[in-house]
Amino acid sequence: MSPAEPRTVSLLISGPILRTDLRGLCDRVCRLLDRSGASVACCDVSELEVDAMTVDALARLQLAARRHGCSVRLARASAELRELIAFMGLEDVLR
Repeated sequence: MSPAEPRTVSLLISGPILRTDLRGLCDRVCRLLDRSGASVACCDVSELEVDAMTVDALARLQLAARRHGCSVRLARASAELRELIAFMGLEDVLR
């Protein structure tokens, strides 16, 4: 018998993301995970700007989700965003 797939909730994150947005973004996603009972947030990041602030926000979002026993997966990330994530050494954190 194979293990059950984790329950996933999907959402779109659009930007630009400002430093002042970080706490609210993390709080909203964690509330969504709690309410839905999901253990994975699949985040469509196709509309985000490719910059260090975006990568920082996504890393903080992953940390907040992990504190709730959940995780974040990125969907529709551009090649440029994936390259910046790798450049910043976070490819093992942000998948």
